[in-house]
Formats: sequence, C-alpha cells, structure tokens
Amino acid sequence: MAQLADTIRLVELVCARLCHDLGGLIGTVGNALEMVAEDAGRDNEVLAFASSAAAALTQRLRLLRTAWGPEVDTISLPALMRLVTPALAARRVGLDGRGLAPDCVFSPPVARVVLNLIVLACDCMPRGGAIVLIGEPADLLVRIDGPGAAWPSGLAACLGDEAAALRALTGARSVQMPLTVLLALSRNLRLSPVLGPKSGIEALRLSAEAIPPEAVA
Repeated sequence: MAQLADTIRLVELVCARLCHDLGGLIGTVGNALEMVAEDAGRDNEVLAFASSAAAALTQRLRLLRTAWGPEVDTISLPALMRLVTPALAARRVGLDGRGLAPDCVFSPPVARVVLNLIVLACDCMPRGGAIVLIGEPADLLVRIDGPGAAWPSGLAACLGDEAAALRALTGARSVQMPLTVLLALSRNLRLSPVLGPKSGIEALRLSAEAIPPEAVA
C-alpha cells in the first residue's frame, strides 16, 4: 500500500504540473479569441465555435486538475455541481444530485474518488445521458443512464483488488477505470458493484467503511 501511495503522489504532481502549464496557455487562447470575436462581430460562427471549444477545454482541465491532482479540501454538493456541470455539458452529460441532501459535504478523500467516478461515468456514456448520485457522502450510489451507457467490462474484477487494477493499466484511453479503483484503495474507501436484473453492474457504491489492510495487501 505504501508503494501505491507513492505512485499516486507522483501522478498527482505530474497532473498538477501539466494542468498548470496547459491552463495558462488555454486561458490566453480563449481570451484572444474573445477579443477577436468582439472586433469581427458576434455573428462570426467560426470564432464563436473556437471560443466555445476553448471554454470547454478550460472547464475539462479544471475538473481533471481537481480529480487527478493533489487532494482537494472538503467540497460541498453545490461546489461539486459548479465544478463538473460545465465540463460534462460539453459531452452532453448531466449530473443529477437530487438524491443527496443539498447541504451535504464530501471529505477530501471521498471528494477525490467521487470526482473520478464522475469522470469514469462520463466516459461510459458515448451518446450522452445522466450521472445520478444517491445517498450520502459516506454511502453513495453512482448510476449512469443514457443510450449505450455501460460500466467497463473489466471493472468488477478490479474492485477491491490492487493487483488486478494495476494489470488493467494498459492504455491511456482506458486508464480512468483502474485509476479510480486505485485512488479508492489508496484512501481505504470501498467501491463495490450493485448488480442489475441481468447480472450487469447497475451502479457503483462508494462507502467510507474502511477496507481491512489484509484485503488489499
């Protein structure tokens, strides 16, 4: 587990550096596009599209910086919604938090894993849809609903199994699934599947119940 914590820390620092360097450049490009659009007129569709893309990229980078970078402070549900909603909208995905108390607050380790679950869920909806949060921060259900929405096929085998999650780190396009599992394990948080009527994973349950050390040794 100590080695996993060191690896996660390295990932955090690399992410923070990349997001810092890229964020400044993207912000500069976005501001420049807005200035050009003002001079060219608001009806310039090409500039409007470019400005929209730059804004969406900025929001996406902000979400990934918070999810992958050094651990955040506690985060309230309204703050969580403000952070993720713009980034998800660009992928035609919405976040439904009505199943949580409006004033609920996520502790730093739980907030970190919840954000990564949201990123993973978004990746699992190729044609858009909704991510639904139900329960409370210490016992949370995450569901996905949309055309073609499905959790990754190898997810069940990785949950609670550090070795299996590490073996699943096979490519950049699929990294979010094992990364989410490893982040939960590194914080002793329990991720478990909720099976649907056809034995597939209907939802993921995140519990603050600590995993016994021997279970992930």
